[in-house]
Amino acid sequence: MSSLVRHVTIDCADPYALAGFWAGVLDAKVSDDDNPGDPEALVESAGAALLFIRVPEAKAVKNRVHLDLQPQDRTRDEEVERLLALGATLVGDHRRPDGTGWATLADPEGNEFCVERSAAERTAS
Repeated sequence: MSSLVRHVTIDCADPYALAGFWAGVLDAKVSDDDNPGDPEALVESAGAALLFIRVPEAKAVKNRVHLDLQPQDRTRDEEVERLLALGATLVGDHRRPDGTGWATLADPEGNEFCVERSAAERTAS
């Protein structure tokens, strides 16, 4: 049998706080086993498990790997606004006048991720 991806691991300064942000993004929760100050925190959602690990060095360059999010019950633009309200920042707006494209955001520690159009928006085009 081949290997399976168990977690996507994200290095960060404050695992519990960043896990809390991503739990809000994914409508999930931080594991009951994790607490503020712990060296790691886990968020399990329907799409993926994210493991946040404390590291001493700060993020210095663009991510080599990033997450692409597809809203399930709202439009891309509605999702971007929701994520900005949760504490994300807009770092690149690649949305086009015809409705295609994506938005690149960063989480509170600067990790980039993208928000694509929902399946309904893709079908409507």
